[in-house]
Amino acid sequence: MSTTTVRRAGAREWGGLAVLSLPTVLLGLDVTVLYLALPSLSEDLRPSGTQELWIMDAYGFMIAGFLLTMGTLGDRIGRRRLLMIGAVSFGAVSVLAACSTSADMLIATRAALGIAGATLMPSTLALISNMFADLRQRSLAIGVWATSFALGMALGPVVGGVMLDHFWWGSVFLLAVPVAIVLLVATPALIPEYRAPRSGRFDLLSVTLSLIAILPVVYAVKRFAKDGPDGPTVAAAVIGLVFAVLFVRRQGTLVSPLLDVRLFTDRTFSSALSVLLIGLVGVGGSMLLITQQLQLVEGLPPVEAGLWMGPPALLMFLAAIGSPLVARRVPPGVVVAAALALSTVGYVLLALVDASGGIALMVIGFGLVYLGLGAIAALGTDLVVGAAPAEKAGSASAMSETVQELGLALGVAILGSTATAVYRGRVDKEIPAGTPSEVAGVAGDSLAGAVASAQRMPAGWLDVAKEAATSGMNTAMAVAAVCTLALSFLSAVVLRHVGAIGGDSAADTSYDHSGKHS
Repeated sequence: MSTTTVRRAGAREWGGLAVLSLPTVLLGLDVTVLYLALPSLSEDLRPSGTQELWIMDAYGFMIAGFLLTMGTLGDRIGRRRLLMIGAVSFGAVSVLAACSTSADMLIATRAALGIAGATLMPSTLALISNMFADLRQRSLAIGVWATSFALGMALGPVVGGVMLDHFWWGSVFLLAVPVAIVLLVATPALIPEYRAPRSGRFDLLSVTLSLIAILPVVYAVKRFAKDGPDGPTVAAAVIGLVFAVLFVRRQGTLVSPLLDVRLFTDRTFSSALSVLLIGLVGVGGSMLLITQQLQLVEGLPPVEAGLWMGPPALLMFLAAIGSPLVARRVPPGVVVAAALALSTVGYVLLALVDASGGIALMVIGFGLVYLGLGAIAALGTDLVVGAAPAEKAGSASAMSETVQELGLALGVAILGSTATAVYRGRVDKEIPAGTPSEVAGVAGDSLAGAVASAQRMPAGWLDVAKEAATSGMNTAMAVAAVCTLALSFLSAVVLRHVGAIGGDSAADTSYDHSGKHS
């Protein structure tokens, strides 16, 4: 093992970490804050049902589609430069989004925000890997960074609720402007530039193939959550998979590929990505269902629901900071497995929640779920980035973010569809005879529809719908519990070769391009 002394980060690097965490908080906040603004912007812009879906989804589509491209672009033109370009773009487009005068304009600006957002996540993570050369410090820094996104998601309902109480719906987009200004001022002073040597030509055909591979798959996952495995869903998935194969084949022929597919021969890299992907499935589904449970079943206003999400966010923060510290003495695979075992307990508690005052049990259960998220986000991301050569850190960071985006989307699709199927199966049997078909259709489709049509249904029927929705959540969380327990055992096995971080027994995570130990 090399005895070379590694320079430890100082005050400048830790200050730079605080700056790099800001856009990550902003991106997380942007995910949830629009849910609050949707009713008022819908009243103002009058979008159709399809336009309303695209207002919500365009942002996530573009982030998922462009992460890989932007991560590799940062390796070539400079990661700090791309971060600053992205900050300016995100701030400027946010102003346009706030001033949107039509649904089409808002959809276009949301898509542009997604592209700009895709420059920020991999840039910040790759820069952290450059700034923190010491393995222990890097692991802790990534833990701090990993919590920022979920912190933003937790803050979204609270901050959005306050903003909407005092200003118009567009004000929620203007939160990006001060963050962009801080980034532009502080980044040159605190964050060094890094550009990969011998980066080669940027292959536009690879960019095109990656977009046609990723976007249809993300679309298929999101459509599956709403419509099930219908023709368009299957067609989109097949198109995405075909172009994914073409993309991988092209990367193998290039001297400077958009994604070095040989990274996947590295056992640490591929194992950590798998844990991140599968682990985020349960988190994505539970976030959707818990939010619905707090607002539609418990009847809490968005701000109060957001406040109840505070304790789980705190547990996630503690896990993301604490797990790298524990992993200095205990192998990361053991730490991740233990955290996921606690998450399993959380899912079991959520499977036991009932429709009559289950907030405390819900918050405790979701807190344990978030505890597991903090551990896998911090340690999994650290292992992915650490397993890649320095010149590939942007690409590796983008892969980490892409699988997490896909995991969240799969969670919404799979667990959301499971809960919906249970809800519809129970409600269909309870809708009173003689109910107008249009009312029965809305009420039987979702709990939100049942709440909206409650005045046209018999007294007490809404309680039946709430119980059905809770039963759906219970079933989905039971499925998540089984899968998470299996992932806990899997993590202990596939990561068993990785030693304690920065310790004398640490596994060597430096690999050559063949995927072997260097």
